[in-house]
Amino acid sequence: MELIMMWRVITRRWWLIILPVAVVAVMVLPDMLRTGISGGGGYSVTLRYTAHQNLDAFPNRVGDYQDVWLASELLVNALTDWVRTSRFADEVNTTLETASQWSLVADNQRSVGVITLSGADAEGLGRVTEAVMTILTTRTQDYFPQLGETPADVVFLDMPTIVSAPPPLTDRFGGFLRLGLALIAGLGLALLVEYLSPVVYRADELEGMGMTVIAQVPKR
Repeated sequence: MELIMMWRVITRRWWLIILPVAVVAVMVLPDMLRTGISGGGGYSVTLRYTAHQNLDAFPNRVGDYQDVWLASELLVNALTDWVRTSRFADEVNTTLETASQWSLVADNQRSVGVITLSGADAEGLGRVTEAVMTILTTRTQDYFPQLGETPADVVFLDMPTIVSAPPPLTDRFGGFLRLGLALIAGLGLALLVEYLSPVVYRADELEGMGMTVIAQVPKR
């Protein structure tokens, strides 16, 4: 019975339900279409690298190849922590000739470091990528005294390739969420108007109020 009453309210007040949805649709559909066409997520590039101390800088080193691999893993760990700092970001911004908005995420898997860079435009991200690679290969000795006066040997495993990044979830589903909330608001508005309306439309509604219907006047 409740479902029948709900359906009657929807068919009677459908315009109140559609009204908030239409208003929200006018505001969000252009952004949804633009995000779907252009991607809207900017660009990203991933750098994978290995690193080790320059062995020529320590001619009296004692150890075997296992020590070399362990030292490489520890150095990549240290570089990962370094590139996450504000000092590294300052180095990159100082190296860039023009200002560019960018962000960085760094991690490592044992002896392999991974840096993911993101930016709003491909050209600017390319400049940031070159700056990051230059700093990693030339300035490590300025931050790690254990390297001596020689920078670490950093080798990049891949050629940097800038790709379009997918738009964030908030951009992809935010419009649908707002449309859903507008639909719920429309249903609530229709139920409120129905509750406040003094008009009775059907005989069974009178009977539900405890009244007896003795006659009906047909529409025709």
